[in-house]
Amino acid sequence: MPDVLIYADTIRSPELRHELPLAIPDPFLYVEREGERHVVLTSFEIDRVREIAGAPEAHAYEEFGYDDLIAQGLPRDEVLLEVTVNAVRALGVTEALVPWTFPAKFADRLREVGVQVTPELDFFQDRRRVKSGAELAGIRRAQRAAEAGMDAARALLRRAEPNGSGLVVDGEPLTSERIKVAILEAFTARGTVADEFIVSRGPQSAVGHDMGSGPIMAGESIVIDLWPRDVETACYADMTRTYVVGEPPEEIVRYHALCKEALDRSLAAIRAGVPGADVFTLVCELFHEAGQPTQLSKAPGEVLADGFYHGLGHGVGLEVHEAPSLGRAPGAMVAGDVVTVEPGLYRQGFGGVRLEDLVLVTEDGAENLTEYPYDLSP
Repeated sequence: MPDVLIYADTIRSPELRHELPLAIPDPFLYVEREGERHVVLTSFEIDRVREIAGAPEAHAYEEFGYDDLIAQGLPRDEVLLEVTVNAVRALGVTEALVPWTFPAKFADRLREVGVQVTPELDFFQDRRRVKSGAELAGIRRAQRAAEAGMDAARALLRRAEPNGSGLVVDGEPLTSERIKVAILEAFTARGTVADEFIVSRGPQSAVGHDMGSGPIMAGESIVIDLWPRDVETACYADMTRTYVVGEPPEEIVRYHALCKEALDRSLAAIRAGVPGADVFTLVCELFHEAGQPTQLSKAPGEVLADGFYHGLGHGVGLEVHEAPSLGRAPGAMVAGDVVTVEPGLYRQGFGGVRLEDLVLVTEDGAENLTEYPYDLSP
């Protein structure tokens, strides 16, 4: 195994949170040297790290010249840089793999003292593909929170009544923003958080990651895409449903039926060893038969605005979008991957439909982690 260096905090770095399942907001050094694991960080965090079973050996900055460097009057950032260099050399690292996000200043300084660092992407992504028991438990909790958030949204949609200019609930306009407040309350009650999520309506629902805004109308598509993060583990879930209050347009009904069939076919095809591109292709073939454009039917360089213009899914864990990809990229799924399956059909200026489930890839199939109905009517 190659030696490894990570310098980051566990709030923003999935690579480091995977190695140390503890929320630490300030950057620190992680070292793997010949299979032994170390962290070098402020004494403020030492006891917390040592309480975790199987955690890396914890070293305080003071072991690597911190006090002497402070006494020299150096700025704190320079002190931490030199402490990191001292620690890497003291622990015997001469060459190591680092994430793409490894600080360039630290990489340059390590190279100056003869330590070779090589940025890697796949190496660190692959380490997180197979979820630990704790991570999978966090994903399941986040998924239950997503479903509770969807319940909160549906409760408002079910109570909505048209008033000629839109929908109202309890005499107040029903807006994307109002639904989002209810969803956030459900997330918080279940130990999850979310910086943003999608409640888009009408033409907005045909625009990928338009987060949605404004008053909701009867008869238009409402795409609700939720990806809450479990606070305890920092792991995400991801799910999407589409609704229409009142009589749905025939085009939306047709899109919804096709997306549900695509989802069913995909879930039946997923298992360890299957390339993500193969599952993506079978969905594209279904949509081609229905006359819908996809990334496989478009001309090279063409930017799709309608049809199925995105990939089928992605990995989910310490990032809401991580490996593997269920799209045109190469690579097979492995047992322990958690992936989304999210077929969608759209027409610009009109609206769209997306359905998304979260599944655990197994040796002989897929366990659907999503426990939620697909009805177009809320």
